[in-house]
Amino acid sequence: MPRSHDTEVLVVGAGLTGLSCALFLARHGVRCTLVERHPDLLSHPRQRSLVPRLMEIYRQVGLESRIQENRVDFAGAAEYVAVRAETLADARHLPVDQQDDTARTAAFSPCAGTPIDQNRVEDLLRTRARELGARIRFGTELLDVSQHEGGVEARLRDLDGAEHRLLARYLVAADGGRSSVRSGLGIPMDGPVDFFRLLTLMVDADLRPALAGRTVHMAFLERPRQRTYLMALDRTGQRWVFGTTDDPDGAAPDEDECIELVRAAAGLPAARVALRPQIPGTTRTVLRFEVGAAVATAYRKGRVFLIGDAAHLMPPTGGFGGVVGVEDAHNLAWKLAAVVRGHAGEPLLDTYQDERRPVAEFALRQALTRYRSRLAAGDGPAHDERPVDRSTVMMGHRYRSTAVIGGASEPAGPVEVSGLCGEPGTRAPHLPLAGAGERSTIDLYGAGFVLLTGHDGQDWVTAAGKMPSPVTARRLGADLATAGMPAADAAARHGIGPGGAVLVRPDGFVAWRSTGPAADPTAELLAALTAILSAQPPV
Repeated sequence: MPRSHDTEVLVVGAGLTGLSCALFLARHGVRCTLVERHPDLLSHPRQRSLVPRLMEIYRQVGLESRIQENRVDFAGAAEYVAVRAETLADARHLPVDQQDDTARTAAFSPCAGTPIDQNRVEDLLRTRARELGARIRFGTELLDVSQHEGGVEARLRDLDGAEHRLLARYLVAADGGRSSVRSGLGIPMDGPVDFFRLLTLMVDADLRPALAGRTVHMAFLERPRQRTYLMALDRTGQRWVFGTTDDPDGAAPDEDECIELVRAAAGLPAARVALRPQIPGTTRTVLRFEVGAAVATAYRKGRVFLIGDAAHLMPPTGGFGGVVGVEDAHNLAWKLAAVVRGHAGEPLLDTYQDERRPVAEFALRQALTRYRSRLAAGDGPAHDERPVDRSTVMMGHRYRSTAVIGGASEPAGPVEVSGLCGEPGTRAPHLPLAGAGERSTIDLYGAGFVLLTGHDGQDWVTAAGKMPSPVTARRLGADLATAGMPAADAAARHGIGPGGAVLVRPDGFVAWRSTGPAADPTAELLAALTAILSAQPPV
C-alpha cells in the first residue's frame, strides 16, 4: 500500500516569494510545509517598499495593519531621496527619478504603496503563515527530489546532518536565481542569465561628513566601481547597506578589503566602518547575489513548479522582481488548492505558466529599459521597448489561458490601471464600498470565486448557489452598495448591464462575464466554471 503524503505541497525557499506561497496555500486550507536551508531569515533589507498591488494581496490575508505598523520612516523625509554621484561626499548630487506613481493609482486601488524593508515583511509572512497552519522549517536543505505517480519525494538534510524523506503531492521551488530544483529538472533559462554579480554588506559607519547635512536614502555611485550603491538604514547616517559589482570568478573580499570599498564609495578615506552579520545565527557579513535577465523556458515539470527568482531573473530597476514573484505564488496557490480539493482538473495547473510567463517577460523588458536609461547607459542586455508606468507593469496584465473565457484572442499589451473595466483576463476593478471603514470590491476576493451581478441579477445569484464548486454571489446596488456611485455605474465599471454578471477568480482576476441576462443562467455559469477549472462536466 503506498505511503500517504506527509504534506500536500512542499515549498522550497523562505524568501519573499516562498513565504508568500506558504501563506496563500495555508489561507486556502492546503496542508503545506516550507523548508529553508539557512538557519533564519536574512537581515538584509533588499526591496524597501511594497507597491499597492502587493498591499492588496497581503490585505486579503490579514496583513495590511501589521505591515503598516512596521513601515519604515525614511529618515523623517516626506519623500524618498535617490541620487547619483561619484562618491557620497561629492558636492554634486544628481536626482534620480524613482518613477513612483502611487498618486496616479490612488483612485484605482484601496491600498497605497508602503515603505517597509523586505526582512520585516518576511518576518510578518512567516508569523501569519504559521498562524494559518503552515509548517516552516529552517536549517533544512533539499538534497534532491524525485517524482512518481501521485506525488514527489524530497530528500532533506537538517543542520545536524540528519537526513530524512518527505512525501508531497506537489513541490513549489522558490529557491532563488541559482535554483537547484530548476537545475535538477533540466529547465534552461532564456536570456543572458547572470550579467553581473553583486556583493553586499551591512555596515555601521558614520557617513554624516559625506552627507554634509543632505538627506540621501539611496545613492548610486561611480566609486570604487560602477554599479555601486549606498542605502541608508537609519535617520542619522550611521547604518548603511553597501553594494557593488563583484568578480564572478574571484574569492570574496576579506574584512579589510570590504572596509576600503565602503570608504571609497563614501569618499571618506578614514571613516570607521564595522561589518554586521546578514544572516542571524551566523557570522556571514558578505553576501553575493547574481543580477540576471532571463526567464525559465518552462515553469512546470510534472508535479514541480517554479516561482519567483527560480523562474525569472530581473535587474532591480523598477522593483519588479519581487512583485512578479509574489503574484506567481498568488496565481499558483489557488489553482493548487482547487486541484487538491477535487474542485478542478489537473490541466488547470498548466494555466500557471500560460498566464505568468508572459508577465515575467514583459516585466523583464521594462526592468532592462530602466536599467540602461538610469543606471548603466550602454551597459547590459539591450531592449528598445518604451517604458510604461510601474502601475501598468504591476497591475495591467491580460491573462490568456483556458482559465479565462472571453478574453483577448490574440496577445495584447497590458491595460493601464485606469482602464481596468472587468475585461476577462484582467484584474477586477476597485470600487469603494459604502459603510464603515475603507472597504473595496477588492476585499471580496482571495478565498474563492465571486460572482458580481447588476442589481437585476437575482437569477445569476440563484444559479451560483447550484454550482458544484463554491461561488459567492453579490448584487451591485442591492447586496453591495458602492460609495458615491449608482448601481448602474458600478455594473458598467465591470462591463455589464443591470442583468449581467462577472465571475472573479480567487486571485482577483476576471474569469468570465455575461454582459446581460441569460436564458438559462445555471447552465451558462456551470459551463463557464467547468471550463475555467478544467473540471469534468457533471453527468
